[in-house]
Amino acid sequence: MNSIIEKARQITLLAMDVDGVLTDGSLYFGNSGEELKAFSILDGLGIKLLRDAGITPAIITGRSSKLLERRAAELKIELIYQGREDKGTALEELRQDQGLDYKQIAYVGDDLPDLAAVRAAGLGITVANGHYFVAQHADWTTRASGGNGAIREICEFILKSQGLLESALEQYL
Repeated sequence: MNSIIEKARQITLLAMDVDGVLTDGSLYFGNSGEELKAFSILDGLGIKLLRDAGITPAIITGRSSKLLERRAAELKIELIYQGREDKGTALEELRQDQGLDYKQIAYVGDDLPDLAAVRAAGLGITVANGHYFVAQHADWTTRASGGNGAIREICEFILKSQGLLESALEQYL
C-alpha cells in the first residue's frame, strides 16, 4: 500500500473512463431513441473536491455523448476526449497536451479497452466490478463499484495521500 500512496502523492491529473466507471456501465435507451445514463452524486462531489484542491479531472471515453458533455460541464471538467477507443493513445495525447509526466497521472478504467491507459499511468486504477484482467494490471482496485462511489473513493484517496483531505472536508463544517 505504501507504494500506492507514494504514487498518489505525485498525481496532478485524474483521467477517467465513463461507462463502468462514472456510471454502472448500463446503457438506457428511451422510446424516442434518447440515451440515458445515471451518474453518482457522490462521484460528482469527489471530483469537485479534487478540482478545488488543484488536481485536474479529465475524461477519456470510447463513446460520444451530448449527455456526457452536459455532466462534464456541470462538474467543470474541461478535458474531454470522446470517441476514443484506443485509451492508451488518448492518454498519451492528454499527457502531451498538458505537459505532464505519466507519474503525475492517475487513470481509472474498468474493461479491456482501458488496459493500455491503466498500465501507462503513474497510478493505474480499476473499479471493484472491473474486468479481472484489468485488475491484474492495475496498481489498485477500489472497494466501490463503477457508478456507485468509486470515483469519490479515488478522489478522497488521492487527497488523503497528499495531505489535502482534511482541509477539503473542513470547508463543509
